[in-house]
Amino acid sequence: MDTIIILDFGSQYTQLIARKIRELNIYCEIHPYNKIPTLTEEVKGVVFSGSPYSCNATDAPIPDMTNIKGRLPLLAVCYGAQYLAKYGGGSVQQSATREYGRANLQYVDAESRLMKGVPVGSQVWMSHGDTIERLPEGYQVICSTSTVRNAGYKIEGEETYAIQFHPEVHHSVDGMTLLRNFVVDICGCDQGWTPESFIETTVAELRQKVGGDKVVLGLSGGVDSTVAAVLLNRAIGHQLHCIFVDNGLLRKNEFEGVLESYRDMGLNVKGVDAKEQFYSVLAGVTDPEKKRKAIGKTFIDVFDAEAKQITDAKWLGQGTIYPDVIESSSVKGPSQTIKSHHNVGGLPDYMKLQLVEPLRSLFKDEVRRVGRQLGIKQELIGRHPFPGPGLAIRILSDVTPEKVRVLQEVDDIFIQGLRDNGLYDKVWQAGCMLLPVQSVGVMGDERTYESVVALRAVESVDGMTADWCHLPYEFLAKVSNDIINRVKGVNRVVYDISSKPPATIEWE
Repeated sequence: MDTIIILDFGSQYTQLIARKIRELNIYCEIHPYNKIPTLTEEVKGVVFSGSPYSCNATDAPIPDMTNIKGRLPLLAVCYGAQYLAKYGGGSVQQSATREYGRANLQYVDAESRLMKGVPVGSQVWMSHGDTIERLPEGYQVICSTSTVRNAGYKIEGEETYAIQFHPEVHHSVDGMTLLRNFVVDICGCDQGWTPESFIETTVAELRQKVGGDKVVLGLSGGVDSTVAAVLLNRAIGHQLHCIFVDNGLLRKNEFEGVLESYRDMGLNVKGVDAKEQFYSVLAGVTDPEKKRKAIGKTFIDVFDAEAKQITDAKWLGQGTIYPDVIESSSVKGPSQTIKSHHNVGGLPDYMKLQLVEPLRSLFKDEVRRVGRQLGIKQELIGRHPFPGPGLAIRILSDVTPEKVRVLQEVDDIFIQGLRDNGLYDKVWQAGCMLLPVQSVGVMGDERTYESVVALRAVESVDGMTADWCHLPYEFLAKVSNDIINRVKGVNRVVYDISSKPPATIEWE
């Protein structure tokens, strides 16, 4: 399979580069700049990402280009462009004014293979504090803006290109044209990375890997575990044993409803009611990280007890997806570890199971496309993401059965309201937070002192960045009124209008 390697120098846009290349039906992988994989014959080109670092800093990320530059087509973006210029003997200096935001190309080399189809005047997105003042000998300018002469260049005698702007963000209007020029025309990649090809290849690989062994998989009701289960089921049938644990932190009636959907899909699934075990370990715990770890440990204990009842189970199936893998690794520069609840890359020693992760190479939007190709119902494929620790991290205090009940009722009104008003599919993720705040209210002739809940709805593609949804005021007014009137214990509703970054989607 033709592959593009993206070396991550820490840019917030690195994953977006990968997603845009995959939209062209070309497979690509992200690797830290200091952990370059073996460049097999399947690798047709390399991309250097941007970085928060300056190439002039003493601790600047420096890649080993021995087997890359001059040997494979290379596209260096932002930091990558500046590093290559300095590496070749050019001059990179701090810009007099920070070059950030929209700009327009005033010069485009019409003969450049990279710039084919990109017109003069095309809008691009700049995001850098350094600028390339002087290019080395043999470096040819291929595009410029009014303030950035060396906005793009090519190295003579090599298929090495560099640009100071970010083609992967939607503000760069012709960014996809530029990326297509690089991966298709210059690298010569075959555009065969499709849901159909992924399913065919993965099913064959799963059959070879698992053989006649049994696989146990924990279902969560979410998109990832559901698609992973259906893929495994297609590959090995009833060798797959699914376990769906009710941790008491799911949405209202979710355990019963989703369990029935799984059985209708022909999955071999067992439901386990473990609410009391989870409530017990969460009693009095307020720190969100401690909640996550307590929930994770308890889930493993419950899951391990159930898995032991399956004779000769050799494998553990997980719905790990590509952002989980990237976010759970940490090197100097690239994304720091920010999620402790993903079981990526390891299991407790006592479980004695090998991992099988059929979705490990996919982004969330790709998982959904594969799920649709597998024939999974839209009501499951289109479900909003839901945090692994469930409502525990949407209760911003200690967790009790009564607080869970209140939040389940509030959440049910909000989510059902989105569905009833045709808004659910326009939202990436929605949920409610029970705040550790009591507020004064008046109901009838009585003064009340009850809880505040925050509603959250965001638009996104893969959850890496997100904007708050501009839901209609009339809708928010009705939902607020319904919550206050129908949920005992709540007398105030607020709406979160923070975007990610700087805020995260969840509050904890």
